[in-house]
Amino acid sequence: MKSIIFILLFAVLNGAGCEKEHEVVRSFCYWKTDLNFEREEDSLIRELDVKHMYIRFFDVDWNPYAKEPLPVATIRNTSVNESNLEITPSIFITNEVVLQANTKQLDSLASRIAQRVQQIGVKLNETKADQIANSIVYPKDYYKQENYKRLNYDSVKALELAKLKVDFKEILIDCDWTEKSKKNYFYLLQQIKKDFPTAKIAATIRLWQYKFAEKAGIPPVDKGLLMCYNLTKPDDFKTKNSIGTSNELAQYITHSEYKLKLDIALPLYSWAVVFRGNQFKGILSDYDQLLKDSIKLKKSSESKYVLEDDVLVGKTYLRNGDEIRIEKISEEELDKMISIVKDKIKIDNQTKVTFFSFDKKYINDYGTQNISSYYARF
Repeated sequence: MKSIIFILLFAVLNGAGCEKEHEVVRSFCYWKTDLNFEREEDSLIRELDVKHMYIRFFDVDWNPYAKEPLPVATIRNTSVNESNLEITPSIFITNEVVLQANTKQLDSLASRIAQRVQQIGVKLNETKADQIANSIVYPKDYYKQENYKRLNYDSVKALELAKLKVDFKEILIDCDWTEKSKKNYFYLLQQIKKDFPTAKIAATIRLWQYKFAEKAGIPPVDKGLLMCYNLTKPDDFKTKNSIGTSNELAQYITHSEYKLKLDIALPLYSWAVVFRGNQFKGILSDYDQLLKDSIKLKKSSESKYVLEDDVLVGKTYLRNGDEIRIEKISEEELDKMISIVKDKIKIDNQTKVTFFSFDKKYINDYGTQNISSYYARF
């Protein structure tokens, strides 16, 4: 009897020890045009133990007047204080670019992408050198030191900047390519790879591209980032939640045959979708105050509200009778989504699990403990 109990106890303890074989890379997407992390953002990075971040450097869109692809919405104020945070530059390219551009334009675009990434990388290093120089020239309580001799700031910054190199380990290209545009897009990816010989090239993989890989094709890159959200368009009045649901996700992640190593991106944001007479009128990200107004806003169903007065939200004017659908992924839904992903996608200690997006509003809304538990579930 004792031997049976011992065997059972050993099996339980051994199973518990093997339950967690890996620790994923904790990651976030940052998709704003202004990168200026302050003390609160730095604190959230440390508290969540975030090791990696995809940062949108710029977009590329098709200019119908110049009839060529041109960069737009380049990031400003490149200030990141956490020295241990690995950054992956991310470039969003519209499908129109790869539909319209010819081979010569794609060659030129690849070179210009590399140049702009380099320029932004230099700006990041300049900010970093500035921070280091400040800490050296103006150490803590330096003004209390009797014989303090201040170093030349410009010289120190120049020396520190010379130590820093633009050397990104990975570049992410984000494009919702189609069956019609895949030939041009895949060609562009090959040209981009030539301009980043020491970096891995990654591409975003939409869910339809994953499920119908034979039709969509497999991009010629080192790895993919599987985007597990935005499954339907928010402008559809009948949509329950355009950010996504676990039931919809399960309809797309139906196999484990994809021929690229995949990182995972999941939603961690919310918004309010506005309709007027069943017609889409826009999206509000800052809707918290409006939601608290129980006089002007009446709940009509689980996630829908009706305005009973005219209101101004930020710069958006809303009218009496407008319908508002609040979209957010619940903890229960996120848990189901994680289970669906784990069932089909190979996860190891090199896998980046990324939440979109890094914004203190969303992080505080979900809570750092909850977010840490989402990472731990992988």
